[in-house]
Amino acid sequence: MVYRFEFRPYRRPFRRALATRYGLWQVREGIILKLTSEQGRCGYGEIAPLPWFGSETLDQALQFCAQLPTQLSEATLFSILPTLPACQFGFETLFSNLARSLHHAELSPAHYSALLPTGEAAHTSWLALWEMGYRTFKWKIGVAAVSDEMRQAEKLFYELPPGASLRLDANGNLDELTARYWLDWCDSTLDSPNAARLEFIEQPLPPKQFATMLKLSQRYRTSLALDESVATLEQLKAHYYQGWEGVYVIKAAIAGAPSRLKKFCLAHPIDCVLSSVFETAIGRQAVIDLALQLAAIAPYYPQRALGFGTQQWFPLDQFRQMDWHKLWQQL
Repeated sequence: MVYRFEFRPYRRPFRRALATRYGLWQVREGIILKLTSEQGRCGYGEIAPLPWFGSETLDQALQFCAQLPTQLSEATLFSILPTLPACQFGFETLFSNLARSLHHAELSPAHYSALLPTGEAAHTSWLALWEMGYRTFKWKIGVAAVSDEMRQAEKLFYELPPGASLRLDANGNLDELTARYWLDWCDSTLDSPNAARLEFIEQPLPPKQFATMLKLSQRYRTSLALDESVATLEQLKAHYYQGWEGVYVIKAAIAGAPSRLKKFCLAHPIDCVLSSVFETAIGRQAVIDLALQLAAIAPYYPQRALGFGTQQWFPLDQFRQMDWHKLWQQL
């Protein structure tokens, strides 16, 4: 069957700039996709590139969309190269949404990890999120002096109530000595009574230092997670076969076709956390659906909070709404 294809780019400013190791991120840009059948049925998808994580750029995604004909069939999926993983995700989601009615499986905040701001602001932000129902929190490290961050982390750890979990995300910005410093401290907290739980350190070292991360994962009790190292499905497979037994943080919207990721996890169940790349409601729904499917595949692994506690970073704009027809009309 052939469908009418349309696409529209979007720009979505953050409520405040997001500090990352790559600099300040002020605007999320992406592409909304639309298919319409001869009967008038519509499906929507989203391309949300993250080039500093290894996906294609927005310009490359736009060029790919622009060269496509206005009439598409599912054969288009087989023409998308692995160098365009965000496009693979967006178009597979686009076609799959045609086959079903709109549905919204938003989970309660307890199922999500809330991203806290860096520095002192974290101490004034977590309580409101806790009262909303969040129980897992993520805090970036490796963006300031280690002595300052360690002091802030210790303060935050003991501020959080029992029952809370804390994830530390370095985005590959530590060296081995600093990573060991953090891991020594994290190990010291594991037996702390009446305190929060330190869940894992995410990507302590750059991807090229995988051998060292593997060694650290075997040396310390604190769990380690890969993130930048496993940006695409092929990278995930490579690290799996090299013996990684820790956590995999998967940004599904830039990892390639969801069906291929699901197939790999069915054959090789892994301890994973699906994480956001600050998608709109369209991409967000697709990843939540995938997370629920993966949880059913491997129920014996820890059911970790999804990395989707990101909504507070955006204003109350049209990109949150669940009526995707209206979202499209407002682009």
